[in-house]
Parts: sequence; structure tokens; C-alpha cells
Amino acid sequence: MLKIISNTTLDELSRKAVDAPRRRMNLNHHDDLADPINRMLNAFEPGTYVQPHKHENPDKREVFLILRGSLVVVFFDDLGNANEFVMLNRETGNYAVEIPAGVWHTIIALEEGTVVYEVKDGPYFPMNDKNFALWAPKENEGGWDEYLKMLTNQYYSLQK
Repeated sequence: MLKIISNTTLDELSRKAVDAPRRRMNLNHHDDLADPINRMLNAFEPGTYVQPHKHENPDKREVFLILRGSLVVVFFDDLGNANEFVMLNRETGNYAVEIPAGVWHTIIALEEGTVVYEVKDGPYFPMNDKNFALWAPKENEGGWDEYLKMLTNQYYSLQK
């Protein structure tokens, strides 16, 4: 089936992300979770928190291609130290990042209406898709908002 990504699609997905408790929403472009290549639109609003994680055992690559807005991909060492920040924004000329398997990462949405096209090795099984970092707060635990703010401030301090 032909799948077209239009401004209307991005607008609708962003509206859903604004209303979602997690402030993000995805729209799968793969028809089956067992697909060997998972493809999706992912809308992120400022204030969404994705616990740092890596895709390992099974190893999976992940690609973020910015369609709208600004997204910072944060990379960490094994101790939880943020060691690289990659800003994706079409206007600045950084369009995509491919994250190798086994690399700790998270995202920070800087603008309302941020949407990426995400590609990840499949199949998707929720039980082993992500290895979450024990050194970072879980999404449903206290402290995640302070942690996200600290990472955001760290990113901005490096831009000065």
C-alpha cells in the first residue's frame, strides 16, 4: 500500500502528540510488527521524556530523519555521561542521524510540532526492543522532569 507523508499527516500526528500524556505519538508505516524494517512517523513535543536506552541483544540500528521542528539526540557513555549532542533541524542542515546498535541515547524535542521519520531494524517485540539505562529515571518515576531539564540545559550550555 502506498503511504504518503503530507503536511496534513504531520499536523494530525502533532495534534495527537500534544494531547497524549507522554507528549509524543507515532504512526507506523510498517504493516506488521514482525517486519524486518520498522518505519514510522514519530511526533515529539517539548517536555516528552524518553528514558535513555540502547538497542542490543538483539542488535538494532535506528535512524531519525527530521521532517519538521528541532530534535536533539543525546549520546551517553556506559556510566551515563552525556558525551555528544546532535541537533536535527532542516534549517541548520543536519537532517538525520543513524544510531548504531548498542549505543546509549535519548532525544530532546526543542520545538512544538517536531516530527521525525524513524527507521529501525525489526522485528519489534516490546519485551526486548530497548535496554533501558539504570542510571536514568524511568518514564513513570519521579525525577524524570529534572533529568530532562538537566540534559536540555547541558545542550544549551554547549551552544554558547
